[in-house]
Amino acid sequence: MNSISVNQFREKLKYFVEQVIERHQPLKVTRRHGEDFVVISAEDWEREQETLYVLQNQSLMQQIAESLTTHRAHQGYSPTNKEIDEIVNI
Repeated sequence: MNSISVNQFREKLKYFVEQVIERHQPLKVTRRHGEDFVVISAEDWEREQETLYVLQNQSLMQQIAESLTTHRAHQGYSPTNKEIDEIVNI
């Protein structure tokens, strides 16, 4: 994660916000006398929140683990060629 001073951030606010959004990389802003903060796009924030929700949900994590086991054993559902074509053409 890149880091800049609060003064640099203030001087080029629009530029740094656009970079955070376009690159999907958070930006750490440091302050001399105070806590640092991080700038992140709303899209990336929402994605992180969804990830945290899944990781904290034991039921979902169990389903993922079972699915992975099934996949590794080549025992899961296999779509037909027609279904694959429909998915690819979306």
